[in-house]
Amino acid sequence: MSVGADPRPGLRDIEVYDSPQLDVPVRLNTNECPHPLPEDFMTELAETIRELPLHRYPDGHMRRLLADLSASSMHPADGVWAANGSNEVLTQLLQAYGGPGRRAAVFEPTYLLHTRLARLTHTEVERLALPDGFVLGDAEVAAVVAVAPEIVFICSPNNPTGNAQPLSAIVAIAQRLPDALVIVDEAYGEFAPAASAQALIATNRNIAITKTFSKAFALAGARVGYLLAAPDVIADVQRVRLPYHLSALAQAAGIVALRHREEASALLAEIRVQRDRISRELRTLHRVTVYPSDANFVLFVPPVDADAVWQGLLDRGVLVRDLSAVVPNALRVSAGTEHETDRFLTAIKEVLPA
Repeated sequence: MSVGADPRPGLRDIEVYDSPQLDVPVRLNTNECPHPLPEDFMTELAETIRELPLHRYPDGHMRRLLADLSASSMHPADGVWAANGSNEVLTQLLQAYGGPGRRAAVFEPTYLLHTRLARLTHTEVERLALPDGFVLGDAEVAAVVAVAPEIVFICSPNNPTGNAQPLSAIVAIAQRLPDALVIVDEAYGEFAPAASAQALIATNRNIAITKTFSKAFALAGARVGYLLAAPDVIADVQRVRLPYHLSALAQAAGIVALRHREEASALLAEIRVQRDRISRELRTLHRVTVYPSDANFVLFVPPVDADAVWQGLLDRGVLVRDLSAVVPNALRVSAGTEHETDRFLTAIKEVLPA
């Protein structure tokens, strides 16, 4: 009797990635943009899709999208790449620079998918700890240099802590590890543009920056991410990508979104207002620890059990992210609309002891 095929060793030790959503009035747990792009974007996108020859394969070179990304980001066209969300970009970088016998270093707590993607690409992971306050300093630079990995992940602004990392630390790592690829994950970079490492690429060709349309362009459903790097890094990524990997629909969504970047920038400003309001109000609550944020979310530690606080918020129709397994007793709340912020603040004041 057949028992089925055996997968590769260790595969079934990896949990299936799942991000379940609960049906609640206020969902503030996934760091999505709470606002859709305006109606004229949707109209233009619908007209563009209507004209697509969907019986043909998409432009495998993504010429229009990459040209528009180059112009928008003011980065040379031969240093720009796009894929299905920044997660596919990260996977392609690991396929090109990681693999068996090679190591990637991460500074924890950080974006959990960096470690997951490394494992899926047979890349060993070296876990290093961020200090109190979660800001990279001289000790962390020295620690990763001593490890000498082939890849270094730096999330800035960091998820889940929210803080941007010093450019001086990023440069120090890149220069002291000239043969390593330093991947700066700027999924939340548009919320802290002054902290972007993009300008460092010209003089540090081993720095690569990943970005996404999911947050800043309110296009989480389209799955469009991109890479800014030196031309030789882009050439290496092209060697591992699948044919026609980014659909004509996703390319069209990215192209049209870039035409509406001013409207997207206005949405960012609104989100920052709500983020700062959440931080300010949480700091007025007794014994609540609030971490500074350069992203679109706020990490905080309540004075009582985080699980009980999470449940109390859920009972009041507000869903946040319990990150106690990553940062002790911590919760993360995404910046939502003004109404959603109202609901969260009212609920948290009811749940926490006076």
